[in-house]
Amino acid sequence: MLTLFTFYPDNLELFTSNDVDKVLARIDGSHNIWLRCIHFRDRTGTARIIKHFGLNPYRVEMIFNHSSVGIDEDVEDCLFDSYEILTTQIKNNEFEVACGNIVVGNNFIITFEITELKILSNLANNLQKRTPDIPNLGIDYLFYLIFKYVLNNYDNVFDYISRKLDDLEDEVLDNLGDESTYKKIATMRQSTRSGRRNFQSIKLLMAMMNNEDFQWITQPVKELFNQELVHQVDKLWQEYQSLRAWMSELMEIQRDNIASKTGERINRLTILSTIFLPITFMSGFYGMNFKYMPELEQPWAYPAVICMMALIVICSITYAKKQRWL
Repeated sequence: MLTLFTFYPDNLELFTSNDVDKVLARIDGSHNIWLRCIHFRDRTGTARIIKHFGLNPYRVEMIFNHSSVGIDEDVEDCLFDSYEILTTQIKNNEFEVACGNIVVGNNFIITFEITELKILSNLANNLQKRTPDIPNLGIDYLFYLIFKYVLNNYDNVFDYISRKLDDLEDEVLDNLGDESTYKKIATMRQSTRSGRRNFQSIKLLMAMMNNEDFQWITQPVKELFNQELVHQVDKLWQEYQSLRAWMSELMEIQRDNIASKTGERINRLTILSTIFLPITFMSGFYGMNFKYMPELEQPWAYPAVICMMALIVICSITYAKKQRWL
């Protein structure tokens, strides 16, 4: 699906279609535009979009071959950003990751969303309700808003992770968790790795903006990034590292719990084996086929041996419980 936002001085025009030619025909180069390409995996159509905006044809390969996450530092025709953003959606104990690309030009932004990014949908809805001063500040102000929504999304994600870890911590500390609890924590920790790459990408963008020859972000918007987002990025980065450390600690404690439970089971099996070892010895002893064994001729021999075996078992169990081995 293709959604075109055209920012006029006094209003915002919205056009949605699956036909690339119809969308491109409605683009007015004299106004700022935002083109959302959601679940759009038509290579030919993508190539026509790239060509229409005068971008390097190699960008098509970068979009479809999932280029490495982060800002393309070889900035020539546009500002090209590949992202992986954590969401609050969970499937099989894994946080779902929204992937795609953002392309920023002189008066346009194109977002290629492999999976629909809900925060961009929320931003689009808010733009329709109240159009910000994009015609005056420039399309890079929309780029700033996108990053602001991304960081606010991480506030929600980290809050959700904290609540999940609180529940898992109760299981771990109460020693109620088993291997499935360990797997939940490990899976959660593994699925949050993309957050690190995303923050590194944002930090790289912040560093690139300080270069005087960085043409894609104007000075007023650079100031907004520096005044409002730099501190938030640092705070979220520290919180991200704290959550990762918290997960590691819970995994370590749960690993010890599992090892302790396994040791207890082994100890019980060892004690049971020790209890029945004398009985096994007696059974083997009287199972020998010697002709001259005086007990074999005595009528009281069999019940006496049975009683002795029972007495050994009772005494062994009593002693083990007294020592709190069982």
